[in-house]
Amino acid sequence: MKYFELTCKAYLKNDISFKDSFEAISKYISFSMAQNEKLKILHKSKNYKFYVHNNFYPIEQDKLYKKGNIYEFKVRSLNESFINTLDMLLKQNTNNSNLLVVESYKKSIKQFFISELYSITPVISTNEIGKYWTMKQDGDILKLQKLLQDNLEKKYNAFYGTKLNPTQNFIQLLEIKNQKPQNIWTSKNGKSFRFFGNKFKIIPNEDEISQKLAFLALGCGLGEKNSFGGGFCLGRGMKNDI
Repeated sequence: MKYFELTCKAYLKNDISFKDSFEAISKYISFSMAQNEKLKILHKSKNYKFYVHNNFYPIEQDKLYKKGNIYEFKVRSLNESFINTLDMLLKQNTNNSNLLVVESYKKSIKQFFISELYSITPVISTNEIGKYWTMKQDGDILKLQKLLQDNLEKKYNAFYGTKLNPTQNFIQLLEIKNQKPQNIWTSKNGKSFRFFGNKFKIIPNEDEISQKLAFLALGCGLGEKNSFGGGFCLGRGMKNDI
């Protein structure tokens, strides 16, 4: 298993608030994808897209990313062809009113043993009737772990065409790091709305299938709404970059 990571340096043409930052990046990516017929189909598809992005870095203390500054964001995918094509398209997207990708570089990461996972953007999970999991509204940690497990298994099956048969949940220990739900804001047809999520520290189990699922969470995001920036994670362990 591998995932591919594109690090982008973005020049801001306007100030962008933290609230608007996820939308600014996700729409820059989706507009770029729409310039390629194959990626346009992927963008419009209701299926898993197998990529995830984070937010601008470094974080500004006043939660306002400044016009004229350069910030980094990362895009990860299980699909190298997707990353290669997106790399070219992002730098061609020169007419965006908010930002311009001026530089980017790619690296590939082989599967490594993961001792800890940290979500640095909100992880979004919904139940069978479409309600967001939150501690206040639900509070059932085992249900949350099952939602995360089921989502990763479906992504694995869809991308690799092979069904996993786990004997346990990939999560050994889950710690919720926020006291209140975390938000990712976006808009459609002029109306703003938000996804509710949480930030986690996760210690995965050590068996082969659990480690595969933990690595998959790094490669294409934990939970749902990954193309909006949900579920971007960092992993701690023994890492091999090429």
